Amino acid sequence: MTDPISDYLTRLRNAIKANHRIVEIPSSNLKKEITKVLFDKGYILNYKFEEVQNHQGTIKIALKYNPITKAPAIRSLQRISTPGLRKYAGITEMPRVINGLGIAILTTSKGVMTDKEARKMNVGGEVLCYVY
Repeated sequence: MTDPISDYLTRLRNAIKANHRIVEIPSSNLKKEITKVLFDKGYILNYKFEEVQNHQGTIKIALKYNPITKAPAIRSLQRISTPGLRKYAGITEMPRVINGLGIAILTTSKGVMTDKEARKMNVGGEVLCYVY
């Protein structure tokens, strides 16, 4: 697999389209940080990191749906920076997703964060994905 972040986003997308409640994803430190950001911003219901000795481990993510309309909390997951074409954004050209309604997840020198947090901390970085 050449792009584990793209695989992570695709597994989430497929689970949402199939109306699954829980999705299991192979673990990595970057995927854990992205999961924490999605949880903090209210896009997923819960998550659990399962560590296995001498193995990669998994991330179990409980997806969030509207209880009345059954619509998923995540409408779209879009990968921006790929291994073949990295996309970086400085503080002046920080992306705004749907005029601030969505979030852009960035990896910066201060860690993985949203575009709004990066603006507050005055740092730029690699734009991983858009979520709305």
